[in-house]
Amino acid sequence: MSEGKSFPQRWEEYRPTKALWLWSCAGCAVATMLIGFTVGGWVTGGTANEMVENASDDARAGLVASLCVDKFLATANAADRLAELKEVSSWKRDDVIKDGGFTKIAGLEDEISGAADMCADRLAALDEVPAQVVAPDESTVKTTTSDG
Repeated sequence: MSEGKSFPQRWEEYRPTKALWLWSCAGCAVATMLIGFTVGGWVTGGTANEMVENASDDARAGLVASLCVDKFLATANAADRLAELKEVSSWKRDDVIKDGGFTKIAGLEDEISGAADMCADRLAALDEVPAQVVAPDESTVKTTTSDG
């Protein structure tokens, strides 16, 4: 039957069975899901919720760590405290931050996990205490107006 016929002619005459159609569709669906979940970046609803929770926790810890650094640097003896913090071993630095009360934020009852570690890491990375910019007191600032 295939003798003397070219490939395009044989392709045109080919009629797949229903079983072949069914298995081809099933194979395509499985291949699509495998590719989507492995390299396509698809995730399940549970994984997406977990990713949202992790991102939320990291953002909260980052915010509290930023406030912690500001509180730490605003203290009167920040340079001395920073030197002491750098002398402490890295796994105990978060305890120094917690004991100093720098991670306590008004309105938050519970401690934010990871904030003390993040704060200690940021402070340890500083070479020196940056100069604080203080806004001038309005009572000491003279305002001049010119009537042109």
